[in-house]
Amino acid sequence: MPNASPIPAAMLEIIAPMGTRRQVPVNESPFLIGRTAEAGNHLPLDDVRISRKCAALVYDGGVFRLEDRGQRSGVYVNGQKVSACALRDADTITFGMRDSTQLIFHVEQAEKALPDLLSELDKASSLDAGARDLRLLSLLLEATALLQSHLPLEQVLQAMLDRAITITDADRGVLLECEPAGGLRPLLARQKGAVHLPTESLAPSQTAIQQALQRRESVVQLDLSLAEDSLRDAQSIVAQELRSFVAIPLLSVTELESSGATLVAAPTEVLGVLYLDSRRPAAFSSIERQILQTLAIEAGSVLEKAQLVKKEKERQRMSLELDTARNIQQALLPAGFQQFTHLQVAGVNRSCLAVGGDYFDVIELDAQRTAFVIADVSGKGLGAALVTAMLQGTFSALSLGQQPANVCAHVNRYLCAHAAVRRHATLFFGILDTAGRLEYVNAGHLPAMLVHAGRVEPVFAAESFALGWFDDAEYHTAAATLEPGDTLVLFTDGINEALNPEREQFGLQGLRAAIEKGAGASVEQLQAGILEAVEGFIRGEPQGDDITLLILRYLGHSPPDPTPPGEA
Repeated sequence: MPNASPIPAAMLEIIAPMGTRRQVPVNESPFLIGRTAEAGNHLPLDDVRISRKCAALVYDGGVFRLEDRGQRSGVYVNGQKVSACALRDADTITFGMRDSTQLIFHVEQAEKALPDLLSELDKASSLDAGARDLRLLSLLLEATALLQSHLPLEQVLQAMLDRAITITDADRGVLLECEPAGGLRPLLARQKGAVHLPTESLAPSQTAIQQALQRRESVVQLDLSLAEDSLRDAQSIVAQELRSFVAIPLLSVTELESSGATLVAAPTEVLGVLYLDSRRPAAFSSIERQILQTLAIEAGSVLEKAQLVKKEKERQRMSLELDTARNIQQALLPAGFQQFTHLQVAGVNRSCLAVGGDYFDVIELDAQRTAFVIADVSGKGLGAALVTAMLQGTFSALSLGQQPANVCAHVNRYLCAHAAVRRHATLFFGILDTAGRLEYVNAGHLPAMLVHAGRVEPVFAAESFALGWFDDAEYHTAAATLEPGDTLVLFTDGINEALNPEREQFGLQGLRAAIEKGAGASVEQLQAGILEAVEGFIRGEPQGDDITLLILRYLGHSPPDPTPPGEA
């Protein structure tokens, strides 16, 4: 029978495996959790690994309890397996599986309104010292709960700053955040009485702030008239007639687990500074100093989490942009090859990162000639990908009616003229006609592998510099003749330099053996066999460089049909 006692406002925050979040109020007791709504669950979870009757939240005796109702892999609270457990605000509930849904329990009463807390702090000032200290400790616990709540970041930080001003009886305060490039950026400024201040209206003491940053500890000056000359005579302090200030560094603190106990390690990073000042001398009790320091620790934690969220959003944005770049780059590569009367073609590109620096293309110049190119731009990632896109556009525009040497010379001058690009490219560019005549330039690229009469030999070694090294480099067109059935295998060094777990290279001999094994197959089957040989060699090792293959088989010249039209 459901518990008839009133249920305080509570909710479950659901974090899906992909990171999306939503909130569901807990307004029933028992509140049932499990797979599918058909099983009577108030919170159905779409995961086949979660039991139909998984868990329940029961409110009894003024507390919420989580009960395991039959979850196959168990129910966990903060990483500990439980059969039943009283819940506290911010407890995390999981179900014994990796990459599964997480639930975070929240009780609304933990989020006391800021005006109420400030009012209670003001009232506490009228109590005797002992009672005030106890009251301040109580309010600190409530303040901590508010700082760890899921209110908007600006509201949480405002609450922290207002609270610090009230505790210290300061006139104003500012929260400064460290910027990635160095320096400090004011996040927000407040005045006594929870009043907003424009951040540009404050000129905090840079002397105090720099001391706090350098020492990585609080700098408190209760009466500047008694301070050392360098501090008392600082320009900002004199101009603003300040008498007291507090500068507390906000530190990122690493927690280490040891023998089940949490040990706090040394601070690893300065996240910002909490600065407060006044035109009156100050007097802090020991408990007030401790409370202020604790608030700064909590504020640092909040700021760190906010920065992590910001970084994660930036990572997701970059990931989306890289996905878009990858899709564009793949779309620029040939998705398939047209049927040539004199040629069969297969090609593939596999980037080791989201985008890569390898490129290949096949371009029909006219009915008699077909151009092809394979290139490897130095480096990997976006920079290399941008240069490959430039190469593709250049070769597509210049190939028609041009000699290979002229095209390479033009691209080389372009790259050298843009030295800030800091990229060079090895490249094999050829034009094959229907009679089997091949004109080509090998600009610093690996030699091709030629399958001829059942034998596999490296051919067409580099005779020119890679593009982008020397603006006066000369390029000369070489020529060769292919016979029907000859197959050219062009590749980038991601294949021959592929590494196995013993850090051995696949090598040109490994490639040659793979080609010999599939020499009699179709160009598509030969390509698949080479890739399979590389994958079998590396045995699961991550791909260290971009992999590109371009395979061309010359079929021979097909003479035109002599039968006049209409006489067939």
